[in-house]
Amino acid sequence: MDIRGAVDAAVPTNIIAAKAAEVRANKVNWQSYLQGQMISAEDCEFIKKFEIAGSEDKQAILTKEGHQCAKTFLNLMAHISKEQTVQYILTLIDDTLQENHQRVNIFFDYAKKTKNTAWSYFLPMLNRQDLFTVHMVSCYQFNYVGSSQYVQCVAGCLQLMLRVNEYRFAWVEADGVNCITAVLSNKCGFQLQYQMIFCVWLLAFSPQLCEQLRRYNVVPALSDILQESVKEKVTRIILAAFRNLLEKSAERETRQEYALAMIQCKVLKQLENLDQQKYDDEDITDDINPHTLSTCFQQYSSELKSGRLEWSPVHKSEKFWRENAVRLNEKNYELLKILTRLLEVSDDPQVIAVAAHDVGEYVRHYPRGKRVIEQLGGKQLVMNHMHHEDQLVRYNALLAVQKLMVHNWEYLGKQLQSTEQSTPAVAARS
Repeated sequence: MDIRGAVDAAVPTNIIAAKAAEVRANKVNWQSYLQGQMISAEDCEFIKKFEIAGSEDKQAILTKEGHQCAKTFLNLMAHISKEQTVQYILTLIDDTLQENHQRVNIFFDYAKKTKNTAWSYFLPMLNRQDLFTVHMVSCYQFNYVGSSQYVQCVAGCLQLMLRVNEYRFAWVEADGVNCITAVLSNKCGFQLQYQMIFCVWLLAFSPQLCEQLRRYNVVPALSDILQESVKEKVTRIILAAFRNLLEKSAERETRQEYALAMIQCKVLKQLENLDQQKYDDEDITDDINPHTLSTCFQQYSSELKSGRLEWSPVHKSEKFWRENAVRLNEKNYELLKILTRLLEVSDDPQVIAVAAHDVGEYVRHYPRGKRVIEQLGGKQLVMNHMHHEDQLVRYNALLAVQKLMVHNWEYLGKQLQSTEQSTPAVAARS
């Protein structure tokens, strides 16, 4: 008995199986369709031969006439609208594929020769009113993922769906974020990258979802793509997603976690590189600046709290100190106290040199900075290092003391520039 007979003989276990058995039992009069010129003689002859063939004969037909088989099935679907006949055609296709899933390739091969995609022939069937027809089409085991067109189409639907806030929560609850990160980690094309990151951007509009997104490696995935991105639209949507994660998160702890993740993934360095480039899209420039300001300060704060100061870009950035010096006063001068503490207890010349430099930059950019540093005992600590055995420590301590004492910052700035230019030569001779 072939597979069709076995299925017919089996006791139906659900409504769909019972309906399929009923459909198989109602044979189609193909001759009437031929006489009505709704199908060709070629298709009529083939389908009559194919539907009565046993399992082995059917395999032989498919091996020899696979192209004709796909062509006939698709022609019948395209030219016949009667619901019962459509059900019969789809059930016959399903039985054929259930016997051997590899037979789906006849549809792919046919679609390739006709410069089309296999799923495009079946997709319109999903819009029909008959639920059995829709079910049968949805059960076909086509490898949709292998078609970039199909995936992009689905991604486009997801983009539209996630514009609705309620659907965003449903998507995250269904573990949809893992699906997005999986696609992004598979080195997909730039168009699909854009669509998937667009979805992350949409999700990050919801403060509650920003909290939940912490469980996923969203920032590392996006930073990897940002590093390699050559498409302006991809760069733009990544920066927009980062901005949402930092700005829409309701909890301070969440914002700090995202900022720290960006720092660890070297996003700051990438932003600095992007800042040097010229973009036609103003959104990119607008997004770079908030990221730079936020992640710069997070980087500085993390480095300072670790006690392992080094000459990272933030220390020498005029823009950083101009916009962040006052933030060292936050939480009852927490960061300033750490800075002065390092001047007192650290025995690492680099840490002391950087700390002295930072004290100088703080008082230069914060009007009442000198008084604050004196109250914390920082001025005396800096002065103590003016006689340090390490030249760079002495140099930065001297500059910091000058900044603590001088009032004409513009004049001092010019003097410092000329002094710093000569420092490498002095260091080379010593």
